[in-house]
Amino acid sequence: MKRILQFGLLIASCVFTLSANAQVSRFVEGTHYTRLESPVRTADASKIEVIELFWYGCVGCYAFEPLISGWESAQPADVDHKRLPAVWDPITTIHAQAFYAAEALDSLGAVHGRFFDEFHQKRNRLHNEVVIREFFESCGISVTDFDRTFNSFAVRTKITQAANKLRDYGVAQTPTMYVNGKYIVTTAAGGYQQMLDVVDYLVGLERG
Repeated sequence: MKRILQFGLLIASCVFTLSANAQVSRFVEGTHYTRLESPVRTADASKIEVIELFWYGCVGCYAFEPLISGWESAQPADVDHKRLPAVWDPITTIHAQAFYAAEALDSLGAVHGRFFDEFHQKRNRLHNEVVIREFFESCGISVTDFDRTFNSFAVRTKITQAANKLRDYGVAQTPTMYVNGKYIVTTAAGGYQQMLDVVDYLVGLERG
């Protein structure tokens, strides 16, 4: 009986090892993710930082948004998910300005998803301050609050910081995920859901 038990434990150990090895080999550096030569400092060293680079006008980001929102809600306390708006040109910059204004007004919940819908479903490109002000007002934000915040020093500073962060990471295509200042995951990982699977794998490595 003792030998049978020992044999059973040995088999279970082998199965676990094979499973672990399969998981390790499932995602390959250089294929599913890239390791940065020079790590980027994260905001909180006690947590595993996961940054999502996006642009409201990006079709892929629009498709990715429901997945990333569901993923975010399931994360434990040690994972710090942050959104980073792309800052490349006038249209991405003014969209980033809208994102940071909504954040400063504590209104991302009312604005973020609807901004995507406004752009992609209603074909409203939200290309200048006037139409963005009207959109914010439709989200329940007063014109006074919008005008006080949209061109504020705090929002302008956030845009500068976003541009610097993109420069530090080097790879700037949307959507992209940056994991703990060390890894970059793009759609080359094999689709949007697999991007998140790779992120989970890398979070596990960092936690491990």
